[in-house]
Parts: sequence; structure tokens; C-alpha cells
Amino acid sequence: MHRTNPVIGVTLDSEPAGGWSAWPWYAIRTNYMDAIAHAGGVPVALPHNPRLAADMIAAVDALVVTGGAFDIDPALYGDATTHETVTLKRRRTGAELALLAAALERDRPVLGICGGAQLLGVALGGTLIQHIPDSVPDALPHEQPNPRDQAGHTIAITPGSRLADIVEVPMMAVNSSHHQAILDPGRAQVCARAEDGVIEAIEDPAREFCLGVQWHPEFEIDRGDRKIFAALVAAARRRQG
Repeated sequence: MHRTNPVIGVTLDSEPAGGWSAWPWYAIRTNYMDAIAHAGGVPVALPHNPRLAADMIAAVDALVVTGGAFDIDPALYGDATTHETVTLKRRRTGAELALLAAALERDRPVLGICGGAQLLGVALGGTLIQHIPDSVPDALPHEQPNPRDQAGHTIAITPGSRLADIVEVPMMAVNSSHHQAILDPGRAQVCARAEDGVIEAIEDPAREFCLGVQWHPEFEIDRGDRKIFAALVAAARRRQG
């Protein structure tokens, strides 16, 4: 049977036994799934199984790599040091890297969100700032003190970028929930920065839709946030067709 709406694979967070369950468990905020559904996509959760990554990507039309309260192992981008604030989820990162590799190989549309944008940057050969307050003079509070469903700062969008074509404005108000950021975008190009110069979005111009945003557009704080999900679903629909 022909599917009307494209299927969007969404990566999950994970926790060990304890808290919500006595056994290890997956988790995802509902607004990730709602934002995709509102844009016309069918969100499907993807478990952490690198061995099945190619099969999972073959079954979806696009990939969203979500954020989380953890960091990427600095060894993955060639950094021999590890800042004291860095915390890891190796199993999740390994699974998401496998999904990203399969998605890029098959040229699936990809959206990386917050930590997912950082992982996309690493997958494209880039590097990260391990702790913004120690590396960026006069940095903004990128771990904003106000609630995450409110804006923390503005970003300037690079004219002529695909992100600029999507959101159709030169600036956006975004939330901010990260202590790391992309330092070198590798094969990607920078398409947005914060006022302090921190990279807020990257894209691969060689692909139809390959975008990483440092904020959380699933909260739909700015009108451009919905346009990002709409553009992802539209790209997935073209791929589906």
C-alpha cells in the first residue's frame, strides 16, 4: 500500500534501570513527535541498535537526531583532552552515528537538533567546543536561566543559505540549552550564529536537506521553527515520491 505521508525516524534518549522503570528504558519528549506530526510527517522512534541502522534508515524517509543531557566523546573528533563537565552516553552516540552514516549514504533528509546538530557536525568531519564558558570570551548564557519554552537569545542567519531560504527571515529568537557547540563544521557550512559568535546552525549544501540547529525548534518559539519541520517533511515527501 502506498504511504501518503513520509515516515520520519526519530532518535531516542535512554537511561539505565531506575527512576521511571526498574529496567533500562528509552524516552522522547512529546513535542519532538508533535512537531513532526503537525508538519505532516509520521514520526517513528528508532532504538539504539547500530547493527540494524541501515535497515531502519531504509524504512524511513528522513532522520531527526534529537538532543539530550550528555556530550559526544571528544575522541570521536580527535581531541585528546576531556573537559571535566563532559558526560557520555556511548551506546546512544554509537547508535546515532550509525544511523547518521546510513542516512547520509542513502541521501535521506537529516535534521540534527541541539546535541544532534553537534553529532552531525562531527559526522561531517567537524570538531566541538567542549565547554563554551571556558572557550568563548563574553559568551551568552547558552544554558539559559529562563524556561526552555521561551527564547534565550537571537541568532543571525547567513544570507543565501538554505536555512535562510527555509525560514525567510534574517534573524530568529531561539531557546538555548547547551554548554558545547560546533567549533569547526567540517564539510558543512555555517548558516547561523549567535551574537557572541557561537555557531547555531550548519548545513551541507551538497545535499537537498542536511541541517543541524543548536536550538530546539520542536518548542515552536519562533515562526521559523515550524518552517524547519515543514521543510524537512517536504524534502522527505520528495524523496518518497
